[in-house]
Amino acid sequence: MDRQTIQSLLDQAYEARRSGDIEGLLGTFHPEATFEIAGSKAVSASAVTVRGQQEFRETLTKLVATFNFLERTIISCLIDGNRAAVHSRVKLECAPTNKITTTDLLDLWKFDNGKVVELIEFVDTAAVNDLVQKD
Repeated sequence: MDRQTIQSLLDQAYEARRSGDIEGLLGTFHPEATFEIAGSKAVSASAVTVRGQQEFRETLTKLVATFNFLERTIISCLIDGNRAAVHSRVKLECAPTNKITTTDLLDLWKFDNGKVVELIEFVDTAAVNDLVQKD
């Protein structure tokens, strides 16, 4: 895959996530792709690893219902071969608690045949835990 195709897929995926378009986001992923929010599952409920469209759909549906991306600023985007690393600063709102925070994300993408085959997202899980805690 060339750089422009990967950039287009990234733009499409980020826009679909921003707008809550679950089907649009799933359309950028290979049916057996893996998605991971990195972190200790023993410490944070936001840390998760899923494989395949059904598990991803269920997880994504929960994430979209819980977290609204109010703003996303791409700090840097590095594309090398079939991989990309995207550093973003996001303003998130937790719908159940109405809390808002700004935090950084690092997304590590892997592509094959025009689809995402792997996405690992690094997020401040402590900030996310605080966001979902009701006062």
